[in-house]
Amino acid sequence: MPKMKTHSSAKKRFKRTGSGKIKRFQANTSHRKRQKSRKAKLRVRGSALVHENDQKRIERLLVN
Repeated sequence: MPKMKTHSSAKKRFKRTGSGKIKRFQANTSHRKRQKSRKAKLRVRGSALVHENDQKRIERLLVN
């Protein structure tokens, strides 16, 4: 059986933390920034953890 390949878009969007959880970046940062308040833009600047319900599905995409 051939090797499983990593999903190319998933490896660009997700990183694994030291404890094994999966980190993601927040949405709504790319466009229409003039309409968002400073508080809203600050809130989405950082990263967040993937929800535990989605973790198994994303781990399958990141097989390596």
